[in-house]
Amino acid sequence: MTPRRTVRSKKYVYHFGAPRAEGAAAMRDLLGGKGANVAEMANLGVPVPPGFTITTEACRHFMEHAGAYPEGVHDEVAEHLHALEAETGKKFGDPHDPLLVSVRSGARVSMPGMMDTVLNLGLNDDTVRGLSARTHNPRFAFDSYRRFIQMYGDVVMGVPSSRFEEALAKKRAALPIAEDIQLAPEALPELVDEYRRIVQEVAGIDFPHDPDAQLWGAVAAVFRSWDSPRAVSYRAMYRYPDHWGTAVNVQAMVF
Repeated sequence: MTPRRTVRSKKYVYHFGAPRAEGAAAMRDLLGGKGANVAEMANLGVPVPPGFTITTEACRHFMEHAGAYPEGVHDEVAEHLHALEAETGKKFGDPHDPLLVSVRSGARVSMPGMMDTVLNLGLNDDTVRGLSARTHNPRFAFDSYRRFIQMYGDVVMGVPSSRFEEALAKKRAALPIAEDIQLAPEALPELVDEYRRIVQEVAGIDFPHDPDAQLWGAVAAVFRSWDSPRAVSYRAMYRYPDHWGTAVNVQAMVF
């Protein structure tokens, strides 16, 4: 389902998914490599999980205006998110059948490992129970939530991933078990609580419960990762221009 068009001076968000995408392979400079390629796959009839791409132009505006988004971007994202809900039959933040998304970078050229990604975005204390009930697998749901808090805490909130790994190691030693897969389902909510405590301790704020706040935090983190030291060094090594910017791809998670 393509979102309803609202007349604006410039378009910053492009849908991809069945039956066709708004973008195409030739739009790599605007949609980044991932966004252009997944759009082309959708246009060819390849079944890809639906989603939308926020353009490199939005990234450049973000970088040039101290983290401010172009006018209309928030409304465009909201429209595309509603379309994604209609297409998947799930609702973002629904405690019974939640839509979860990935948020990935996508420069016009491949830069493996240089920029940030967040998976399973949309999980919180309510939606994790909905995921557990829908999948009949509480271990999967709470392990996904644990991993999401670690990834979001690291990428978006500046909490070193090592802090979460230390907490996990202590839990394994206390049980005692050798492998993460041996964690009993009832141990995972305890780890979730510990991970959230770590976020509050290190970041000085609580882990965000609101999926919309999670989404915009992740989008900003991906845009900022374009200027991370590792990305800057990579571009210098391959002589890629700094002004290109990265797109952001928001895509439905499929389990």
